[in-house]
Amino acid sequence: MTKPLRLLIAADTFPPNVNGAATFTVNLASGMAARGHDVHVVAPAASRRHGTWTEEYDGQQITVHRLPSDRYYPHDWLRYVKPWRARHHMRRVLDEVQPDVIHYQSAVVLGRAAVREGAGRGIRIIGTNHLMLENMGDHTLLPNFLQNIAAKIWWHDAHKTFAETEALTTPTRRAANFLEENGQLEGVLAISCGLRTTDYTPRFEPKTPRSILFVGRVTGEKQIDVLMRAFQQLNNVPDLRLEIVGGGDQKENLQKLSRELGIDDRVLFHGYVTDQELRKIYSDATIFAIASIAELQSIATMEAMASGLPVVAANAMALPHLVHEGENGFLFEPGDVGGCATALRTMLEMPREEREQFGRRGLEMVQVHDIDRTMELFERLYYGEDPVSVGKDSWNEQDHSLDDVVEPVTGALPIIRKPESNAQDGE
Repeated sequence: MTKPLRLLIAADTFPPNVNGAATFTVNLASGMAARGHDVHVVAPAASRRHGTWTEEYDGQQITVHRLPSDRYYPHDWLRYVKPWRARHHMRRVLDEVQPDVIHYQSAVVLGRAAVREGAGRGIRIIGTNHLMLENMGDHTLLPNFLQNIAAKIWWHDAHKTFAETEALTTPTRRAANFLEENGQLEGVLAISCGLRTTDYTPRFEPKTPRSILFVGRVTGEKQIDVLMRAFQQLNNVPDLRLEIVGGGDQKENLQKLSRELGIDDRVLFHGYVTDQELRKIYSDATIFAIASIAELQSIATMEAMASGLPVVAANAMALPHLVHEGENGFLFEPGDVGGCATALRTMLEMPREEREQFGRRGLEMVQVHDIDRTMELFERLYYGEDPVSVGKDSWNEQDHSLDDVVEPVTGALPIIRKPESNAQDGE
């Protein structure tokens, strides 16, 4: 029998944060604990109260090391560990935990610190990148030209973190290509974040009122305003409403926009909801719509597919990986209000039975993202299996539907080119 591992997951966002990276991290932690591993998570404290506690997620006991953190006020909820103190805190956690494996979730503050401190200790390091810089652009308060400079600096620094990583993953093949191109990398593995499809309940029956649903952070890169303007063009479609689930810094601005567009009586802002409430909202919806330009996978879109919903999505980043034109939904060009409206109208005006077939096809397609498969792939990496072997299985099972979009990864072990600079990193 294979010996259980002591796993340390380093994450800059973790519940009670609500976002895709936090969702994946808690699923990873509980999934590995369910497989018998001793799981520790190191993350910023969710308040000024910090320390180490045993926390329960999905019925599993997880040791969570919540480090001293500060509120990042340009963002509506983000807390962070001071970068110049991160390595100090990480040294203490590593001394205490003595992990067999480190799995970091981004090459930012805590992921960076975990790699810098863990690499010299002979700990196996696995990395997953959930970060899209577009997700942070609205919150930096920097003008565009400085954002571009900052992005170059970040990529250069992140490269040093990636260079110490024995296997680097990201949720989709398209996201892996993006990471390879921008990070001067090769051999990035595409491993789905996964979800448990049995948690969701498709309802293939007439629904009243009909609704277009968006679920996610209410922030700029999600381009919810595009959905709202497209929805305004559907004023002559009877018995229809737009539902927005999630919170974020743009909620008040979007509520104001709904009044300006004259659609506020047909737009429902749910804010944050419980998992049980969210699953019911999915089941009751007619169409799922997403205009985001910065999705590395989009767990919300997968949840919608598991709920039997057809999808209308922007043709950007990883969304075409999930939404195949004319099969389980329609795509429109990013920012194209008219194109979005046309796709929504086409979906709404087709016979219900035909629209139902889109939903059933999506339900079939999402099965390859089963979370148990994701846990198996990461566990194999933790035990030191050849990343090429793991990557081939991941491609065969999860990315075969992208044959007409990108080529699969083949060849030797993942290669991460070292940065030209040999300068030593400071704290």
